[in-house]
Amino acid sequence: MAPHNDSSSAETSTNGFNRMAFQPSGSSSLTAEDLTAELGSSYDSSSLDAPITHVKRPLGPGVYVPTMCFFDKETEDVDTATIACHAVRLARAGVTGLATQGSNGEAVHLTHSERQVVTATTRKALNEAGFSHMPIIVGCGAQSTREAILLCRQAWQAGGDYALVLPPSYYAPLFAPSSQTILEFFNAVADASPIPVIIYNYPGAVNGMDMSSDIIVQLAQHPNIVGVKLTCGNTGKLNRVVAATRKLAKEYDPKKPDFLVLAGSADFSIQALAAGGHGILAGLANIAPKACIKTIELWNQGKHTEAQEMQEVVSQGDWIAIQGGVVGVKAGLEEWAGYGGYCRSPLPRPTPEQAQNWKNGFKDLILLEKSL
Repeated sequence: MAPHNDSSSAETSTNGFNRMAFQPSGSSSLTAEDLTAELGSSYDSSSLDAPITHVKRPLGPGVYVPTMCFFDKETEDVDTATIACHAVRLARAGVTGLATQGSNGEAVHLTHSERQVVTATTRKALNEAGFSHMPIIVGCGAQSTREAILLCRQAWQAGGDYALVLPPSYYAPLFAPSSQTILEFFNAVADASPIPVIIYNYPGAVNGMDMSSDIIVQLAQHPNIVGVKLTCGNTGKLNRVVAATRKLAKEYDPKKPDFLVLAGSADFSIQALAAGGHGILAGLANIAPKACIKTIELWNQGKHTEAQEMQEVVSQGDWIAIQGGVVGVKAGLEEWAGYGGYCRSPLPRPTPEQAQNWKNGFKDLILLEKSL
């Protein structure tokens, strides 16, 4: 894929708000009273009553899942009970970490308060199920530096451990040349964020903006930028980033990399591993977490033929998920797992024919998942 190429224009510097240092304490509390009316009857305020204790949860190689956000089928209120159950199901399957507020989590359909509720609910559910060690990555992308920093702070308050940040793109034609605006944006967010930042390179979500390996490696040198998710599918870029950041590490440990490089889709899991990547952050794992995990395990064990055979099934399932998007993935969950529901308006509800087609499309993947 072509490297990001900003058009030339003057760019103003970030203001004082963006430069303010944030000093987190050991715990934070998120008040629930103001949220209950907004979120509706499905919201259990007890999920936010207790102060959240912040502990260090290191990132490691493996499978990370951008979780779904679930809603009441009638009212479209946030369904915290299903959110909690889904998070625990994924954790018990053996995934390495979860991510809230991504495209699979319908972040663009949520208010700031609802975003905090989803993350806090996920953290509480994991803690109570014995997975307090599991890190939570929180989507914090925004069009302004100021709002991105605010989202990072709110993610920390809700129990998030890392911030996944897309580059801004709405005013991209006005950005400074040579990606200077993008560099300033990420550095400002990382300076002010109370939690470490993971770069999110997803051209499809940002009007085609595709960050080059040079820009990512440059940003990787910031002490509060600790990883990247590459949904661009460019394994050459992935390899360059891995190689460069490995050289930047004082003592590189593949089990505990200083800079985590993740593929953004399950359909190139072993390709990413062959290029030196550390795992995936992929929406398909909502439906088939064990299949995604097993594919990576087989490759890491040197069983490359078996891994390739499993990758073929995973890739075909991922193609169904890519075509159907969050609507299709929820329909697949509903048909095969008995829950999932619908997306928030204005996303359409699938027709019976569409639901059946998605069910059939995921069949081989589900059979594989059930065999593991």
